[in-house]
Amino acid sequence: MEEEEEAIGFLDKVLEDEDVFLLEECELGTPTSPGSGSPFLVAVKRSRNAAGRRKLPWSVFTPGGNAERVTEVEAGKGLEMRKLVLSGFLASEEIYINQLEALLLPMKPLKATATTSQPVLTIQQIETIFYKIQDIYEIHKEFYDNLCPKVQQWDSQVTMGHLFQKLASQLGVYKAFVDNYKVALETAEKCSQSNNQFQKISEELKVKGPKDSKDSHTSVTMEALLYKPIDRVTRSTLVLHDLLKHTPVDHPDYPLLQDALRISQNFLSSINEDIDPRRTAVTTPKGETRQLVKDGFLVEMSESSRKLRHVFLFTDVLLCAKLKKTSAGKHQQYDCKWYIPLADLVFPSPEESEPSPQVHLFPDHELEDMKMKISALKSEIQKEKANKGQSRAIERLKKKMFENEFLLLLNSPTIPFRIHNRNGKSYLFLLSSDYERSEWREAIQKLQKKDLQAFVLSSVELQVLTGSCFKLRTVHNIPVTSNKDDDESPGLYGFLHVIVHSAKGFKQSANLYCTLEVDSFGYFVSKAKTRVFRDTTEPKWDEEFEIELEGSQSLRILCYEKCYDKTKVNKDNNEIVDKIMGKGQIQLDPQTVETKNWHTDVIEMNGIKVEFSMKFTSRDMSLKRTPSKKQTGVFGVKISVVTKRERSKVPYIVRQCVEEVEKRGIEEVGIYRISGVATDIQALKAVFDANNKDILLMLSDMDINAIAGTLKLYFRELPEPLLTDRLYPAFMEGIALSDPAAKENCMMHLLRSLPDPNLITFLFLLEHLKRVAEKEPINKMSLHNLATVFGPTLLRPSEVESKAHLTSAADIWSHDVMAQVQVLLYYLQHPPISFAELKRNTLYFSTDV
Repeated sequence: MEEEEEAIGFLDKVLEDEDVFLLEECELGTPTSPGSGSPFLVAVKRSRNAAGRRKLPWSVFTPGGNAERVTEVEAGKGLEMRKLVLSGFLASEEIYINQLEALLLPMKPLKATATTSQPVLTIQQIETIFYKIQDIYEIHKEFYDNLCPKVQQWDSQVTMGHLFQKLASQLGVYKAFVDNYKVALETAEKCSQSNNQFQKISEELKVKGPKDSKDSHTSVTMEALLYKPIDRVTRSTLVLHDLLKHTPVDHPDYPLLQDALRISQNFLSSINEDIDPRRTAVTTPKGETRQLVKDGFLVEMSESSRKLRHVFLFTDVLLCAKLKKTSAGKHQQYDCKWYIPLADLVFPSPEESEPSPQVHLFPDHELEDMKMKISALKSEIQKEKANKGQSRAIERLKKKMFENEFLLLLNSPTIPFRIHNRNGKSYLFLLSSDYERSEWREAIQKLQKKDLQAFVLSSVELQVLTGSCFKLRTVHNIPVTSNKDDDESPGLYGFLHVIVHSAKGFKQSANLYCTLEVDSFGYFVSKAKTRVFRDTTEPKWDEEFEIELEGSQSLRILCYEKCYDKTKVNKDNNEIVDKIMGKGQIQLDPQTVETKNWHTDVIEMNGIKVEFSMKFTSRDMSLKRTPSKKQTGVFGVKISVVTKRERSKVPYIVRQCVEEVEKRGIEEVGIYRISGVATDIQALKAVFDANNKDILLMLSDMDINAIAGTLKLYFRELPEPLLTDRLYPAFMEGIALSDPAAKENCMMHLLRSLPDPNLITFLFLLEHLKRVAEKEPINKMSLHNLATVFGPTLLRPSEVESKAHLTSAADIWSHDVMAQVQVLLYYLQHPPISFAELKRNTLYFSTDV
C-alpha cells in the first residue's frame, strides 16, 4: 500500500510538468505495450521524484495493459488510476490556461494603441497573431472550472464524460487555429524585426506558475506559447485514450468518452502533417522539448573528399547524418556522423580560421558536360513518355539522370562554411550560395541567444535522436529534378529583366550593394551585382539586369555592406568577406512574371526593404530577331551594311568593346557571365548608334560588365545571327558527326561558306574569347563558360527558322541551345584559324550546304 501511495504521489508530481513529452507517438486507438511511449511510461523512464527515491517497476505505470499482464498493484485499481489520470490532466490544464492568459495579456494594450497615431501593430496584424486564442481560452477555462470540483470531491461514480464530449465538439476552433498557425508565426516574426517594442513584448511573456509552485512566474517567448494549442490537442486525445482504459465498460462515462475519443482522433487525422509542428518535436533526456528548427542536404568535406550529408539543427544541437543503405521494402534510417551541442559550437572568424584542406574543384567544362547530359536525358524521357515507351526504359533513363544530377549537386558548391566544436574538431561544408551559408549561421546564432547547456549524449540517447530524424525531417528528397513529380513546374526558360530600385531600413550609413541569384539544375547561381552605393542609409541603384533562366523557379536578392579592410580575408577562398545585411527570396510564378508589363515588388529582409521590378521574356520570344528596317546606326543593322559604311573588316563597336575588355576586364571574375547594368548598356547602345565622338571617353568610364553586356547585345540584336540562318541546320548536323575527320571537314567548310564580314568578325571574336579563357584561374571563365554565354547569341536562329524547332521551352534548351554551345566550343578548342588559310585551303566536302 505504501508503494502504491508513493507511485501515485510521484506521478502527480511528474504530470504537473507541461514539458513531459512523448518519446515516440503511440498509435491512438491501439493498446500500448512496454516501450511504446505512453506518457506514464515515459515519465517513469525519465524521472526520479524530488526525494530521489527509486523508480517504480514498468508494470505499475504502463496504461492500457490487458488482463493477462496487469500486475497485482494495478488489479482492481482501475478507478484509482482514472483519478490519477484526471489529476495529472487537471494540473497540466491549469498550466495551459495560464499560458493562454499570458498570450492574451498584451493583446488588449496592443489593440488600444492600434487606433492611435503611433500604433505598435495594425489591427490586422493583431488579429492574425492572436487568431482564435480568446475562443480557445474561454473553452478551456469553462472546461477546467467544471472538471476541477469533480476531481477534488472524488467518488467512484463521478461522471465527467459529458465535459470531454463537449470539449471534443469544439475542436473546430483548433482547426481554424492550426490553419492560421504558420501565418501567425511569420507575422509575429516580421513584426519583431520591424518593431523593437513588439520584439521586447514577444521575447518575455510572463506565465503564472501552478498554485502550489515555488515559481510565481516564468518567462516564455510568444513563439513558444503559440505552439502550445497544437501540442494540447494531441495531449487531450492521449488522456482520453488512457481514461477509457481505466473506465469500466458499464460506467455511464464510457460511451461519452468513446464518442469524444472518436471525434478527437478524426480531427487529428484531418490535420495536415506538413502544417502540424507536432512532427518537429522530440524529447531531450531531461524531458524537455527538443524542436527541429531546420534541416537540409549539405556537401561536407570529409577526409579530403565530398560527401552528401543530411544536417539537422535542433534547438540545442547540430547533428550531421547520412542515410543508411537499406534493402528494398525496409524503412530508411539515418546514421549519425557527428553532433555538436550548440553551447559548444563556434564560428571561427575568417582571419582566425585555419586554412582548409585542399578542396578539389571540378573543372567548369566537366560541370557543363553534366548539365548537357542531364538536358539530353530529360529530352529522351519526354520523348519516351510522348511515345508511350516502356516504363522500364523510362526508369533506366531517370536513373542515369539522377546519377548525373547527384554528381552535379555534389561537385558544384564552392562557398566554404566552417563550424568548430570548442572542445575539438572543425568541420567544413561547401555551399552553392552565400544565402544558404547566411541562413544556417543565422538560425544557429538565434538559438545560441538562449541559455544553453553543454552535454554529452549517451549511445542510447544518440540512437533515439538519430532515429527521430527520419520522422521529423522537413526536406525529404535530394534537391534534383529527377525527384520531382511530372506535374511539378519545370521552371522558366528565357530572360528575366530585373531593376533593383532602392533599399530602406538601414540604421547607419554604409557602403551597400545587392547581388541577384537564380536556381539552376538544383542549386543557386549568382547572376548580377549592383554597383556599391557609398556611405548611405537609403541607396538608390535603379539598375536593370538581364538574367538568363535555365528552368529557374526562384529569385534571391542579397544586400551586402562592402568591406574594404584587407585584413578580413577568408583563408578558404582568399576573398575579403563582405557582411550580409539582409536577404530575401521570391518564387517566380509564371502567371505573375509572364506579362509584357513590369511587375514591381518589395522584398523584406531583417527590417530592410528592397524595392525591385521584373518582367520575363520566354525563350521562344527571345529567339525572335527583328528583320532589318533601319540603315543608320549599328544595332539591328546587317553586319555587311555596317562594315561597308565604316570601310572596316570588323564593326567598330566590336573592336572597341573587345579592346576595353582586354584592357581592364580580362581578369574580372565572371566577365561576360555577370550581367551589366541595363541602363548603362542602353546608354552605350545610344552612343554607338549615334556615332558620338565621346564614345572612347564614355567607354573608359563605364563599368566593364556594361561594356561586355553591350557587345553581347550587339550580336543578339543583329537581324540575322552572325553564323546565319541559312547555315544553321548544317551547323547542327555538323556538330553531331561522330567521325573526327568528317566533323573537321564539315565545320571548316561551313566557316568558309559564311559571308566575309561575318567570318572575319567571328574569327576576331574567337581569338578574343580564347584570350579571356587563358585567365580562367583569375576570372573563372573557361572556354565552356564562354561557349555557354555566346553560343546561343551567335547561332540562335531567327523567327523564321525557330518556328520549325519550337516545341516546349525545356526542349529548346535541351536541343537547340545545347547544340549551339557545342558548335562554338568546337571552334574555341580548335587551333588558331586564319581567314587567309581558310580561303586558300580547298577541303573536299561534297555535301551541298
